[in-house]
Amino acid sequence: MPVKRKNRGRTKGQKGSEPMVQCDNCGAFVPRSKVQRVTRRVSLVRGDLARELKSMGAYIAENVITENLCISCAIHYGVLKVRAREDRKPTEFI
Repeated sequence: MPVKRKNRGRTKGQKGSEPMVQCDNCGAFVPRSKVQRVTRRVSLVRGDLARELKSMGAYIAENVITENLCISCAIHYGVLKVRAREDRKPTEFI
């Protein structure tokens, strides 16, 4: 059966087996090298209150949330884009 990518969409190289990670959205188990990690900051206060406090010189803490998404969820939520065939990296098999 032909393969689409030389590395089969993974970055593990010649490391052997690796742990499986659960997708935070759909719950699918994905190899750790294949998962898409999304890091975003979430403020603890509302935006208008945060601007007012920041103008007064207050420090506003933020929580850092890291999510592990499988490829299909990352595409669905716009983390990854499907590139056109011409824009993809050319693969040359000899």
